[in-house]
Amino acid sequence: MSGISLAIFAVLVLSTSFIAGVFGMAGGMILMGGLLMLLTVSNAMVIHGITQMAANGWRTVLWREHIDWSIVGRYVIGLLIAAALFSGVNYVPDETVVFLFLGIVPFLPLVVPPHLVPQVGHRLGAEMCGFVCTSLQFLSGVSGPILDVFFVKSAMDRRRVVATKAACQVLTHLAKLIYFGFLIGGATAEIFAFPVILVAVGMAIVGTTLSRRVLEALSDQNFRRYTQWLILGIGSVYLVRATIGFL
Repeated sequence: MSGISLAIFAVLVLSTSFIAGVFGMAGGMILMGGLLMLLTVSNAMVIHGITQMAANGWRTVLWREHIDWSIVGRYVIGLLIAAALFSGVNYVPDETVVFLFLGIVPFLPLVVPPHLVPQVGHRLGAEMCGFVCTSLQFLSGVSGPILDVFFVKSAMDRRRVVATKAACQVLTHLAKLIYFGFLIGGATAEIFAFPVILVAVGMAIVGTTLSRRVLEALSDQNFRRYTQWLILGIGSVYLVRATIGFL
């Protein structure tokens, strides 16, 4: 990256990590769209994976006492199944397809009846969550909104939701990083340069740390309401972008 691109990237990671730290999602969606304007799809997927692993990893550390590790373990089963299937076809979506899925993902919770989505605490719920979310990560780079559907009716409070989702997301972004960075060989060497990784990890940790007080101040009701409106607005923008791309 050039110096200007690296500076833009730093601001992008800092701001989106802060947003993700508050709402447990949305920040990753904004970051993915921004990266696609700077990088190729494979490079964007890799650096997005590194950044989100750092942000979610630090969030996992900050909220570690609230993580439900039994759900995380079951989530991994679905993740591995999805990763095996995608590895068999070596599929890389083009930029317009990524924007399309980025736009669709936030609206899936409104289309799919809640009673058809097993909650993570139910039988096979966490496993299905891992499979669906990992598949969406390989197609769009994000899965936060649909991940939330598997948690929305759980008895968890906002801290446990954010902590458990963060732990699951660390593993999903790791799978995405391995897939686009090594298995299909689509990423270039510059994306693994030390300054890029340093900015990605450093800004992700700073943004996540700054978000903690805001999350503590939010009520559970406002947490869920603001999250929904934010991701739907972002999704609408990406749908317009995908439409322009197809035209």
